[in-house]
Amino acid sequence: MSPRILFRSVAIAEAITWALLITGMLLKYVLNVGDAGVRVGGFVHGLVFIAFGMTAVLLAVNQHWGPRLAALAVVTAIIPFGTIPLDRGLEKRGLLDGDWRSTRTDDPRDQTRVSALLRWMLARPALFTTVLVLGLVAIMTTLLAVGPPGGAS
Repeated sequence: MSPRILFRSVAIAEAITWALLITGMLLKYVLNVGDAGVRVGGFVHGLVFIAFGMTAVLLAVNQHWGPRLAALAVVTAIIPFGTIPLDRGLEKRGLLDGDWRSTRTDDPRDQTRVSALLRWMLARPALFTTVLVLGLVAIMTTLLAVGPPGGAS
């Protein structure tokens, strides 16, 4: 899967889970039909929100985005449906072009330890996937232990 397809897929999934969460909130707070929609929508959205942040950081390293663009990409997920215009803008600017940087080039940005780690992990896809999934689970578990935003309602 190319960097572009991965980013677009997770960006779309993030927007869809925003719709699920907002629908759950409307069901709970407007129609007063219970909080199951918020619980399910919130959990799924939380997972995909974290996955989007991880994907944005991964793409930032692979595509050699600067720290400002990487931070903007992560923050965009906070805005409902914000990942879609971000994806379109990155596409228009050619910032999703190219393949995974699995080999070192003469580009000075490929000489960093982070780029070397990315190449090492890309050469071990099963390990890389496992590390990403375990990271996602660890973050989600920590956030669930802390509790929902704004406290329990």
